[in-house]
Amino acid sequence: MRIHIDPASKTPLFEQLRAGILDLVRTGELIAETKIPTVRGLAEELGVAPHTVAKAYKELEAQGVISARGRLGTFIASGGDPTEDSAARAAVAYVAELRALGLSDDRIRGYVDTALS
Repeated sequence: MRIHIDPASKTPLFEQLRAGILDLVRTGELIAETKIPTVRGLAEELGVAPHTVAKAYKELEAQGVISARGRLGTFIASGGDPTEDSAARAAVAYVAELRALGLSDDRIRGYVDTALS
């Protein structure tokens, strides 16, 4: 996930993280059923304490933005529109299948562009 955290900001780190994830969801960069990093994984990636990530995740879950599924991980929650949710799940499954075949994201985009033509 591409989230910018500014340690010098007056905004608490967990709030910057919460807002960053929410922005990624709103812009469509994170869609329903996308698995997001573990608390420890994201904390390490961003160079923040795991508690910071856990607090942001807890607030996002309370807002219905993410869904924790125990050992399966944490996912972007359903958006409420069944058509959009179904399309998002299909897109995630398609990309996962093509990545499992060893294709790059650029090749996958090429296939999608060709299919849309």
